[in-house]
Amino acid sequence: MKKFRYIFGPIPSRRLGRSLGISPLPKKTCNYSCIYCQLGRTDRMTNKRQEFYKTEDILKEFKEYLKDSDKFDIVTVVGEGEPTLCSNLGELICGLKEMTDKPVAVITNGALLSDPQVREELCHADMVLPSLDAYNQDIAKKIDRPYGTIRFEEEFLGLKKFCSMYQGELWLEIMLVDGINDDEESIAQFKKLLKELKYDRLYLNTPVRPPAEEGVNVVSDERMEYAVKELGGISIEMLSSGSFFSEIEDDYEAVKSIIGRHPMNQFELNGFLDSRGTANKEEMIEKMKQDEEIAVIDYKGILTFRLR
Repeated sequence: MKKFRYIFGPIPSRRLGRSLGISPLPKKTCNYSCIYCQLGRTDRMTNKRQEFYKTEDILKEFKEYLKDSDKFDIVTVVGEGEPTLCSNLGELICGLKEMTDKPVAVITNGALLSDPQVREELCHADMVLPSLDAYNQDIAKKIDRPYGTIRFEEEFLGLKKFCSMYQGELWLEIMLVDGINDDEESIAQFKKLLKELKYDRLYLNTPVRPPAEEGVNVVSDERMEYAVKELGGISIEMLSSGSFFSEIEDDYEAVKSIIGRHPMNQFELNGFLDSRGTANKEEMIEKMKQDEEIAVIDYKGILTFRLR
């Protein structure tokens, strides 16, 4: 199978199963520069919506993919930045739904939910997964580092409006970062905000992959358990994960295709290579360490591979 430009995976998702990713915008194009982002710092910081790639080109590639495989559970519009920055998002969602009976999801940081047009477009998706990492502007600036004109109060009001109008599955996610938004007062503030929202599930996450900035740490088990109990959420780390998958025949190129959008740690990499019956795994991993296009990060004693 050919190497695709807009489609990647399927990627194992602890929430969504085998998720076939759709990338509708250039890498690291976002209106946030989150301190915990597994892709590193944002390169293209913007809050202006535009058509980065033509809808017809993405759908043409999706159609080509479907000729050879339907080995996925869900289509997820996520890319390597913030998908709601794409002005043709609504058109893309509708086009994808016409071509598959699998559900179409959108993962978003929620920053543009203050825009009525964005809310309307997202209503076409079967599932929307917005983030809520903060409970005020100060915490948002510490964790999400949003584009200068973005205000938390406007974001939250937009999220609240979207929750009240959306008819699909709405799964919220809160990223808890040690020492910033995981204390009892923070959890109490989140609890207060969540009472204003209508949603189906709440997932609680913590930065288990190498973050964009140093000094960003996972919360303790005790803190996570407290948050789960108080907020009625589900810890993502408690969920089981599937295995990585690629249709690309060449093992090395398959790995590079995956880590360009979804970093793999040493255990995930070994499991993926084992599933493909790769010979000389050690030799290949050593080659990856020497590849200038690949960043190898030692995070708490575990090696993680991602494209630079």
